[in-house]
Amino acid sequence: MRIALLGYGKMGKLVEMIALREGWEIGIKLDMTDNPDGSGITRESMAGIDAAIEFSQPEAVLPNIEATARAGVNMVVGTTGWSDKRSEVERIVSESGIGLVYGANFSVGMNLFFEVVAHSARLIGMLPQYDAYLSEEHHRTKKDAPSGTALNILDLMRPHLASPNLSIACVRAGSIPGTHVVGFDSEADTIILEHRARNRQGFAEGAIMAARWIAGKKGLYDFRRVFREIAGIK
Repeated sequence: MRIALLGYGKMGKLVEMIALREGWEIGIKLDMTDNPDGSGITRESMAGIDAAIEFSQPEAVLPNIEATARAGVNMVVGTTGWSDKRSEVERIVSESGIGLVYGANFSVGMNLFFEVVAHSARLIGMLPQYDAYLSEEHHRTKKDAPSGTALNILDLMRPHLASPNLSIACVRAGSIPGTHVVGFDSEADTIILEHRARNRQGFAEGAIMAARWIAGKKGLYDFRRVFREIAGIK
């Protein structure tokens, strides 16, 4: 496969390393300087590209999607913090006929954690003596708080809890790759589920997995659905 990298910061470079390790070819690499408003993405620059992988900034996501759709290239969008543009993205994908995978978190381990949390909330949510809580920690340069991952976890838990008013505690400090903690507390005990990322490698591996899956497809897909299909989770 031949991919384009939209965003060439830490994540873009990690995606490049893993893609090359798997024998993929890298086409164009655009950072915010080369492509501040999607103008670096054209039919000519995207010729021969099977999929574009986007890890940029929240404000750049919509212009990048618009330009990539005009070029007729499928996408994987790993940037978060643009959920308020969801309806516009749905329209672009539908009208252009491209395929696009987005996700709150592309980490393989985190998507397994989603399954564990959803199942746990179904079980423990039946017992009124337990109160649920959620916290997340990220590096100081992460712009969105709560993280898209934390919001996704909240959506998975909320239908199973007696009280839907579950808040999220957020920390932004240092170089923390990402930690998410779900707790269920009662007078008798505490049950804690935690996912702690050691680095960003899992995110890049998931993005590559999504790019391989979306090649040749049409429509808008949440990576959790894609992951469940690939992993054979019913």
